[in-house]
Amino acid sequence: MNSIHSTAVIGDGVVLGDGNVIGPHAVLCGPLVVGDDNWIGPGVVIGTPPEVRGVEHGEPWDEAPEEAAGVRIGSRNVIREHALIHQGWHEQTVVGDDCFIMNKVYVAHDSRIGDGVTLASTVAMGGHVRIGDRANVGLGAVLHQRRLVGPGAMVGMGAVVTRDVPPFARAFGNPARIHGANAVGMERLGVDAAAVALVQAAYAAGDVPGEDDVPEVLAPHFVWWAKEVAS
Repeated sequence: MNSIHSTAVIGDGVVLGDGNVIGPHAVLCGPLVVGDDNWIGPGVVIGTPPEVRGVEHGEPWDEAPEEAAGVRIGSRNVIREHALIHQGWHEQTVVGDDCFIMNKVYVAHDSRIGDGVTLASTVAMGGHVRIGDRANVGLGAVLHQRRLVGPGAMVGMGAVVTRDVPPFARAFGNPARIHGANAVGMERLGVDAAAVALVQAAYAAGDVPGEDDVPEVLAPHFVWWAKEVAS
């Protein structure tokens, strides 16, 4: 069973799993698939058309547009008040599982957010942004369209991300630059001090380690990075 406030709008083409809480004045427009046990706060809007000139806007809260690429939300996410997640334009907009999306976050069309990601209040993402698992993006950061933020990366508050941020890097500033590695994030995955130092040294030298240069637990994250950069 889902708990849906009486003032929420659940439009045509919305498919809900179980155990979701949907707060007052939330608006969900299809095509949209929502998993289980999500908390969707007051005033959240998911599935309105991409902010692209020439896209037919219509009345998506009443009738799902036939050409829309849609939105997919995983399970166990917290999406706080007044967050915005727009329909896909060329491909689905995707939020994974176990994410914490704080108030007034903006997720633009065709963006893909991995599992366990934290987006702090007022983060703004341009279209086609991709964020890897367990990344953390700080308060008020702005991500330029088509940028990558790698798994386990930390982006500082107020950062303006105009260049890709590799896995487990720390980036901040305007424009954002890499300032070492997310040692705490790697240590939480059981990475030893020597391996953390290796990643730190690579970023200090302006390099990104390859999958063969990092411990096995980190290798999938660097494989993800290589594939996304190449795509």
